[in-house]
Amino acid sequence: MQETPLYSLSGTVGDVNIENLVLPRTAGSSIGPDSFLRNMNLLICTGVQSIFVVCSPCVLAPGTTTSYIPTMTNVASNKSAIPSYTTLLFICCGVAFGGFLGSHMRLPVVPLYARSLGADTVLVGIINSAFLLMAALLSFPLGMMSDRLGRKRLACFGALILSVTSFLLYFSKTPWQMVWIYLFFGIGLAAFGPTMMSLVADISPATHLGRSYGWYTTALYTSMSLGPALGGFVAEELGFLQVFLISGTLIFITFWLILFYLPRARHILDTKAKKNEAAVAANLVHNRPLVGCWLVTLGGCFGLGMFVTFFPLHAQNQGLSVAEIGLVFAVQGLSNALCRIPFGYLSDRVAKRGSLVILGLLGFSAAMVGFAVSENVVHFILTATLFGISMGLAFTSVGALIAEVVDQESRGLAMGGYNTCIYFGMMLSSALMGGIIQRIGFENGFHLTAVINFLLVGFFYLFMKNFEPYKGATITQ
Repeated sequence: MQETPLYSLSGTVGDVNIENLVLPRTAGSSIGPDSFLRNMNLLICTGVQSIFVVCSPCVLAPGTTTSYIPTMTNVASNKSAIPSYTTLLFICCGVAFGGFLGSHMRLPVVPLYARSLGADTVLVGIINSAFLLMAALLSFPLGMMSDRLGRKRLACFGALILSVTSFLLYFSKTPWQMVWIYLFFGIGLAAFGPTMMSLVADISPATHLGRSYGWYTTALYTSMSLGPALGGFVAEELGFLQVFLISGTLIFITFWLILFYLPRARHILDTKAKKNEAAVAANLVHNRPLVGCWLVTLGGCFGLGMFVTFFPLHAQNQGLSVAEIGLVFAVQGLSNALCRIPFGYLSDRVAKRGSLVILGLLGFSAAMVGFAVSENVVHFILTATLFGISMGLAFTSVGALIAEVVDQESRGLAMGGYNTCIYFGMMLSSALMGGIIQRIGFENGFHLTAVINFLLVGFFYLFMKNFEPYKGATITQ
């Protein structure tokens, strides 16, 4: 099986500089039990050796030095081995799970804690919108910075800020202090989210982008679903403040995982003069396939914001209890998470990923209509299932597609724009649809959201019409 070197790796462990290691990309790589065990063994050996180098000055006699350089030997080939695609993808999924689990533990608790400090409904809304606004504004420029400064640096920076904001919430005494803390929370999300998505694309062969994003987004959405539930449980059993301590600790552990186990990847093509950032951004704006991906992401997240913000009120009007509304949310989250891995593999096998995006968003629009006309809990559960499956199909393919429509030097910027569309879409829905629903009603509000998404699907089709993505070697396994 031929391996194509894609990255040179460099870094420092203790006082030891490691330069010009080559990260191979194998077209036939797959996630299986044997490769998983081999790569976990490799990962553990790396960690043990790193600890030895860092700690050796403490255990050696004074004046004694060591020139030990951690290497991993592949017995079969007698060559230096480094983490494979499978191992790096596993690490990225673990990092995303830890980072977003810790971050989302706080989401249901912060409004309640703010109210206990005297915040009214308006101020609670300001607190929650603070991080969305900052994440939306900074995802684009911080994505560009990850292209220039490196993924690992930005991911560490983002995780560290996310952790610090949790600990700061523990010491906050007024709602306005929480507003400022949540502004920094948005900065952390903007640095962490787009960078990790770009890193997944960087480590993945072109033939494996779909399944990579299938695994990654499954870890992402699982953590985003479990986080609020875990935060609520901890808050009820131990209190609000303990949620912030546990959240900060989880994210701080994630920071160290990034620092020790993710390599600092440096593109081989980086020896060329770096492009002017303004020119790169201008080129991306004129990249029609990328703009199409951003538009459907904006529309899809506008619909997601409609569901998250206004579905509970609409369902309550239709006679659903709080428990039944929670069940509908759970069905949507579960169907969304479970379908992403198989849809990721499907995305790698079809001739054009864009067709899956169109199919998923048409189902998404149909689900919006379904929410408008549903009258009982069974109708809502069926519609939520369609909604989750459609989101899984569309957004898994969109993530892989964005990695294909730009070059490696622009992926961070492209993923930053993608995350900006996510946060702005949800913000716009929450900010605009409340007043519109007061005039036209919930049913027509969901119908309007369906029409908006349907129109954006049309633009996406036109922008992607002549685009032919690179497809690597045929996958036979």
